[in-house]
Amino acid sequence: MTQIDTKLIHAGEPEPRIEGAVAMPIFQSTLYEGGPTTSYHDIQYIRLNNTPNHLVLHAKLAALENAEAALVTASGMAAISTSLLTVLSAGDHLLAHSSLYGGTHDVITHDLPAYGISCTFIDADKPETWAEHLRETTRAIYVETMTNPLLEVLDLVAVARFAREHGLVSLIDNTFASPVNFRPAEHGYDLSLHSCTKYLNGHSDIVAGAVIGRADLVEKVRHKVNHLGGSLDPNTCFLLHRGMKTLALRVRHQNESALRLATFLSTAPGITQVNYPGLPSHPRHERARELFDGFGGVVSFELDGGEDAAARFIERTHIPRKTVSLGGVESLITRPALSSHSGISAEDRKKIGLSDSLVRYAVGIEAVDDILEDLDRALRG
Repeated sequence: MTQIDTKLIHAGEPEPRIEGAVAMPIFQSTLYEGGPTTSYHDIQYIRLNNTPNHLVLHAKLAALENAEAALVTASGMAAISTSLLTVLSAGDHLLAHSSLYGGTHDVITHDLPAYGISCTFIDADKPETWAEHLRETTRAIYVETMTNPLLEVLDLVAVARFAREHGLVSLIDNTFASPVNFRPAEHGYDLSLHSCTKYLNGHSDIVAGAVIGRADLVEKVRHKVNHLGGSLDPNTCFLLHRGMKTLALRVRHQNESALRLATFLSTAPGITQVNYPGLPSHPRHERARELFDGFGGVVSFELDGGEDAAARFIERTHIPRKTVSLGGVESLITRPALSSHSGISAEDRKKIGLSDSLVRYAVGIEAVDDILEDLDRALRG
């Protein structure tokens, strides 16, 4: 089987090359001439996500996760919300893990109910409890590969198996792992979702999303995206396509750096808790070793002294940019309670174990020795 490093460079590329161009050109054209079609969705048009720039990305993304098909969207949230609205209708019921990215949690708790869609939050690490929450109207189950920002590693194999046994669509947000570390289709997941803004692009200069998985479901999501308008423009397609070429190099470097960062923090004075699945102390370390090819580039941790200590520590760091997001070439640091999960009430954050003092560090591709020196200096004040 061709390795992912080679797929990133060559999978999906047009053959023969367009006018001999080695780099994929940008097709900045809204319209394309063509013969009659039998379906509206087959008209070649930017909003219908089928320009040459879109099609190359779709083929490449599917190849990376060894899946049947893929689709790019205008953002990660467009991928998530449109996929949910594709597999769920009024009166349907969703099962979802209790700890999710704040934007996803908001869609499930605030937006889906307006469409008559309900959700029960479950502990996706306790398979024995899931069946009791099933209803006749349950249609899907939703989890994250590594939860944001607590880095839980759920019983992902059991989730996919449970979905198959009960006729549910299984959806997983694979942003934190990326296809380099985990490929959901290989474990039986129906749809894998990504914020391509993060690792897939890797340069903090675009917003995009992706849906990867079963061809029949991806096609249904495409039709929904086409109607709702969450398409990706060709120039952004080009930037995503270019950024993906170095995905394996970046992610493997970030895997190694994050493990060293987590190991350093686990014995550093003033640190009371470190969340990283690559640490032997992580409660699901063995599961992570079995599932993943790498443990990812994000580490979260708690400092002795709570919110004030966390705020002072962040201000004393010099290398990471003090802002939201992750997966870029530069390191980023934030407190999720003030950023990615600020839309969730303090009470709900407490229920999932997310304190207001938690710090999330997304490692870039800087020299790890410089990162560690910067952290050590910040901890010592």
